[in-house]
Formats: sequence, C-alpha cells, structure tokens
Amino acid sequence: MAAAVDPGRWHARLAELITRFEVPGANLAFLHEGEVHEFAAGVLNTDTGVEVTTDSLFQIGSVTKVWTATQIMLLAERGELTLDTPVVEVLPEFRVADPEVTKTVTIRHLLSHTSGIDGDLFLDTGRGDDCVEKYVRACADLAQNHPLGVTQSYCNSGFIVAGRVVERLTGKVWDAALREQIIEPLGLTHTWTLPEDVLRFRGAMGHMGGRPAPTWGLMRSAGPAGLICARPADVVAFARAHLGTELLADPRVMWEPQVDIPNPYTLGKQWGVGWILDEWQGRKIVSHGGNTIGQAAMLWMVPETETVVCVLANGGHTAAFHHAVATELFDELLGLAVPPVLGPPAEPYETDVERYAGVYERAGVRMTLSVRDGRLSLYGEPTGALAGVQPPMEFDLVPVNDTTFVGRPDGEPQWTSAVFYELADGSPYIHLGVRATPKTA
Repeated sequence: MAAAVDPGRWHARLAELITRFEVPGANLAFLHEGEVHEFAAGVLNTDTGVEVTTDSLFQIGSVTKVWTATQIMLLAERGELTLDTPVVEVLPEFRVADPEVTKTVTIRHLLSHTSGIDGDLFLDTGRGDDCVEKYVRACADLAQNHPLGVTQSYCNSGFIVAGRVVERLTGKVWDAALREQIIEPLGLTHTWTLPEDVLRFRGAMGHMGGRPAPTWGLMRSAGPAGLICARPADVVAFARAHLGTELLADPRVMWEPQVDIPNPYTLGKQWGVGWILDEWQGRKIVSHGGNTIGQAAMLWMVPETETVVCVLANGGHTAAFHHAVATELFDELLGLAVPPVLGPPAEPYETDVERYAGVYERAGVRMTLSVRDGRLSLYGEPTGALAGVQPPMEFDLVPVNDTTFVGRPDGEPQWTSAVFYELADGSPYIHLGVRATPKTA
C-alpha cells in the first residue's frame, strides 16, 4: 500500500494542476482507507473572483445518469419493474419514430445506451414540473441512430425517458423523487438540481475559451440525464453507498457488463447498468463522467479497495486535467497505474484513409471527414439547441491501425480517439466521444 495521504501536498498540487491545464477552479474529494479527504483550488467565476471551497457546488453533468439508474434499480428491487420491462408498459404514451422500437425498447436498453434512439435531443420544455413529461412526448419524432440493441451509443434522451419512468412509478417529479430515494436517505446536504436551490450555496460558473460561459446550465427537461449540482464529497458518499447495501440490496447488479464500447479508449471498455466499466492492472474500475456548458466531472471507484475519487472542474482542458489528477492520485493511493491516453504510434502507420471520407450525422452533430494531402481531417459542427453554445471543432486524424485514429483539436493537450467500424449489416459508423455516428453521405 502506498504512503498515507499528505493533505498539505494535495492542497498545493491541485492548485498547480489547475494552473497547468488552465482550469479556473476545481474541487476534489476522495475516499481512501475509510476516510474522506477534500481539497479545493481556484475560483468559481473568473469575473467575480470568488474562491472555490470544498463545499462549493459544481455541475456533475452526466454523472447524474448513475443516480437516475439507481432510482430505477431501487424501484426494481421493490418489484415495480425489471430491467427487461418494455418502456411502454410503464409509459403507454411513449413513442419514437420507429414503431417496432416503440414497442420493444426496454429499461435495460435505456440504462446501457443500447436503444439506438438518436439521443442528443436538447429541448427546452419549460421550467414547470411537467417538463420531463413534455420532453418524452417530443421524443415521438426521434429516429434511430442504430438498430435496437446492436451497438452502444450514448443517449441522453434515454435517461430522460428513464426519469419519466421514475416519475410515473413514484407519483413525484424527478427532482422530488431523487430527494426522497437517494439524497435524503444518504443525508446529502450539498446536492441539488434547480438553480434557485444552488443559489443558496457557492455555485460554480462554467467557462469556455477562458471566459465565463454564455449561459449557466442546461434546461430543466435534461434533469435525469445531467442536472445534479453537488460538492464532490456528496458524490463520493453516493458512490460509497454502492460499495455496500446502504441504498441497494445488490448494487453489483449495476456493474454487470451489458455491452462492449466500440471505442474502448475514451472512458472504458464496457457499459454496465448506468456505470462505465474498465480494468486497470487487473482491478475492476467503475466510473462515469459528465460535461455541461463549461463544466466537467469525473467519478471513479475501485471496489476491491473501496476507493472513490470525484473531481469537478469549471473549464479549461478538463479531460487532460482529470486524467492527470487520476494518474497521480491512484498511483499515490494504491500504486495503481491509470492507462495512458492513446496517442499516435511511434512509427507512422499507413492505411487507406479515403474509405472513411464522407459525412457522418446524428442528432446534435454533423461531422465531415475529408482527405487533405493524404491525411484524414474531421470537421464537426454542433446542430440543434447547442449549435450556438458550442463551437465547431476541426482536427486531423492520425491512424493507429486500420480502424483506430487519434486527433487533437487546436489547443488541446490531450489526444481524442475515434474508431471506425461496421454493424453486422455492413453499415459504416464512427465511434467518437462514446457515441456511434452513422455515415450518411
């Protein structure tokens, strides 16, 4: 076992790392050998200069999805549904564009991102308590990104539908059900979903391009997919409950692999029920990440040692920052090596890049891949509700092998991986950012 935690060193080290990765502010908490350690550095908002403290609330983004999946599992343990219950059995009004998917998509499909529903519909349906209900009605036009159950593609819409399932079975709006099922039983005092509640605390502002983001957060209808704000110690307490039976009688059901991730170089190799699954040096890693408008979160668990780490940041090069924190911290705590980020091969790899040129599109993004001077170049532009919030990205893709490429957007210190693959029927896809995007032209 590595040496005991040196609080003074980590206070200083976190400040050094946020400077290195241009992160305005960060909040870190971790559980190690039964003790929770908390650290904070930087500012909540570069315009106000208010300092981050360990009880500051950050947007945890899609880490919220594990909370929603836990709500569903609590209802399953009460016998109100199973993972293989078709969604329409609970929500008879549920529709998507494909009538067969409407009838057969299950809770398991939603929680493992295998529904194929084109899942990046960000739709503001108002601030009322009926916003999730209205969102689900709007899903009637959502097409299939891929056929039901044949691959994995990240689906925000599926988790909002799951949140509506929670509402129907509990008789409460998602936010209230979350408090009753998880927040209050765990005694979490710094976990909230609505801005009027977050305002009572020190709340982080997201930053883009070094400046405060043009808007604070996502629309309320996205709640079950990504609207929790919390201090990291509360997120650690939530994860810690999954190491025992404080919440669920059998939380390990959520760690059972449901699908292989076609691109295993981003967050992990498999998806469980809500959780992302990986293995580092033979040890199971259970995790989830999240991004909102200029904020980013990561949560990791090592069940074998009952170690939990949560780090939250409000801008800058967050992916590289999170990886640097994890690499240093897990080595110090457990002597555990975090896998390095996949980069270009030592020797250039030659492959036919022309076959991958074309347009790849799904809800929320259009990617145009073209060949310039023998190199594959990607131009990605947001579409839909986030088109005016997120800038387009453009970078070259360097082959690692015949199907795996890496690229680095301008200014980013960390490489991004992309995997090209085909479904069983021969349909071509690119898997980038845990999403499968079909080739459309």
